Amino acid sequence: MPHPPERIRNFAIIAHIDHGKSTLADRLIEACGGLEKREMIKQVLDTMDIEQERGITIKAQTVRLMYKDYQLNIMDTPGHVDFSYEVSRSLAACEGSILVVDATQGVEAQTLANVYQAIEQGHEIVPVINKIDLPAADIEAARAQIEEVIGLDAAQAVCISAKTGEGIPELLAAIAQRLPPPRPVEETASKALLVDSWYDIYLGVVVLVRVLSGTLRKGQKIRFMNARAEREIDRVGMFTPKKVEVEALGPGEMGFITAAIKELSETRVGDTITDAKNPCATALPGFKPSVPMVFCSLFPADSSAFEKLREGLAKLALNDSALHYEPENSQALGMGFRCGFLGLLHMEIVEERLSREFDLDLIPTAPSVVYHVHKTNGEVVDLYNPADMPEAQHVDFIEEPWIKATILTPQEHLGGLLQLCEDRRGVQVEMHYAGNRVVLTYRLPLSEIVFDFYDRLKSLSRGYASFDYELDGYQRDALVRMQILVNAEPVDALAMIVHRDKAEARGRQLCARLKDLIPRQQFKIAVQAAIGGKIIARETIASYRKDVTQKLYGGDVTRKMKLLEKQKKGKKRMRQYGNVDIPQSAFIEALKMGEGER
Repeated sequence: MPHPPERIRNFAIIAHIDHGKSTLADRLIEACGGLEKREMIKQVLDTMDIEQERGITIKAQTVRLMYKDYQLNIMDTPGHVDFSYEVSRSLAACEGSILVVDATQGVEAQTLANVYQAIEQGHEIVPVINKIDLPAADIEAARAQIEEVIGLDAAQAVCISAKTGEGIPELLAAIAQRLPPPRPVEETASKALLVDSWYDIYLGVVVLVRVLSGTLRKGQKIRFMNARAEREIDRVGMFTPKKVEVEALGPGEMGFITAAIKELSETRVGDTITDAKNPCATALPGFKPSVPMVFCSLFPADSSAFEKLREGLAKLALNDSALHYEPENSQALGMGFRCGFLGLLHMEIVEERLSREFDLDLIPTAPSVVYHVHKTNGEVVDLYNPADMPEAQHVDFIEEPWIKATILTPQEHLGGLLQLCEDRRGVQVEMHYAGNRVVLTYRLPLSEIVFDFYDRLKSLSRGYASFDYELDGYQRDALVRMQILVNAEPVDALAMIVHRDKAEARGRQLCARLKDLIPRQQFKIAVQAAIGGKIIARETIASYRKDVTQKLYGGDVTRKMKLLEKQKKGKKRMRQYGNVDIPQSAFIEALKMGEGER
C-alpha cells in the first residue's frame, strides 16, 4: 500500500566535498534499521569501485527508510563542482535539504553553490554541523559562518557526529518536524518524474522515478511523454538500500521501475512518465540540459574496438546525462569520439569507467574548450577542435568562454591566490571578508583553468581554499591557433588556441618538452611551433650518428671528408622520406604543464 503523502519526507543531503554526506547517510540507514550492523560497510551508498577508492561520491543514490511512521526518501548527492548537474537533478525530486557543514572547516565554495541551488528549487533547509567529535571543531564559528555567508538562521542547527552517531536521533526528529511533505498535486492521472536511469544486464534499463500524482504499479502500461514510447511495467521497487519489490508507488514516493527496456534512448532524465490509457494533461518541464565545459577526443588504441567504445559511451551517457559525445575522425589516431564533460574530474572519471567497466584501452587528446570563431563573411562557427580552425585570412575574431569563479580562502593565503588569478588573465569582481575567511569572486577564461588551476589553488592554500564556478558568457580576445610541426609535418593532436601574448612562451615550452619526449631517429628532426606561416619557436632533436670513419687508419683528410659528406647526403634523403612516429605517452606528457614553465 502506498504511504500517506503527509507522512513522506523527500530530502537531499548537500555539502562541500568531504564534509560527511555519505557517512551521515550510513548513520541514518543504521539508525532506521535499513541494514543490520554486520551488513554495514563504509559509505554504503557509494557503490562504484572508483567512489570507494577515491572516497568521493560520483552518482547521487537514493534510499527509503522508515522512522516511526514517517517514510524518509534520502538522496545522497556528490560534492564536487564537476557533478553539480547530478545535484540539481536530485534536488528537483525533493522538497527539502539537509545542509551539512564541517565544524572544523566551516562554509566552503561548493556549500554555497549547492545551497543556492536548493533555495532556487524552493527547498526547506535544515542546517547540520558535522564532525563535532574532532578536537579542532568550532561549532559557534560554523554557526556564525552559516548565518554570515549563506544567510540561513543557524540557531536551530543540529550538531552531530556522522562518524560516532552522536546527534542522529535529534536529526531524525528535525527531519520529521521541519521538512515539508510532498507538495499536493490536483491531478489524479499517473504522473512521475524520471530522475535517473542505468543499465542492468539482467533487467535492462532500470528507471528511478519520483511519483507526483496517481500510482505506478506492476502490469500497468505507461508512456514516456518525450520519448513517445509505451511499455508495460514488470517490476516496481525501492532501495532500502537493498532492492525490495513492492506492489505500487503512490503520490510523493520514490522508487524504481523496470519495463524490459532495451533502448537507452527511451529513458532520458527529466522525462515525464504517465499512464498510457489515461495520460496526464501536461508534461513536466524536465531538467535544463547540461552545458559541457571541457572537450576531449577519445580514440581506441586498437581501431577494432571502435564499436565497443560507442556502446560503452551510450551506456555511460544513459546513467550520466552530462556526458555528450559525437563521432570524430583523426588522421593520426583513426576513428573515435569527441566528448564533452563538465570538468576535468568528470573527464577523468569517464575515462576510468570506460577502461574498467568495458575493458577499453583509450588514447585521450588534450582537453580544450569551445570557441566561437567569427569569420570575415559574417558566419559564426563553433570550434571544438583547434585542428579544424579556418585559415587565418578567413577569421575576423575569436571569442572564448569565461567563467565566474567563487573562491573561499583563509586570509593568510590571499596574496598567492590573487597572483594566481592575475596570471591566468583573471578580472576581480569583488572581495569581502566573512570572519577570518575571504570570499573572492573572479572572472576567468575557462581555457586557463582547464589544466591545473585547481591543483595550483590547493597547493598555494595548503589545501584550505575551495573553488566553485559557473559559465559567464563569451568574450572576444587576441586568440590565435598555434600548430606544432614535427619534421615540417603539422601534428593535429597538439594544435591549440592560445592568447597571442603567451603564444611564444607556450610554444618554446612545448617544443622543449617534445625534444625530450620524441625518440631520436637516424636523421635530425626539427620541432617547431608556428602561428600561421610564422615559426615562433624551434628545437632540434639530434640524430643517431654512426662513425663512418672508424675503418680509416691514416691517409689524407679528404678521404674522411668524402665519407662524412656521403653520410650527410644519406641523412638528408632519409629526412625527406622519414616518418616520425610520436609515442602516445609523448602527447600526454607534452600537455601536462608545469606552473614554472607557464
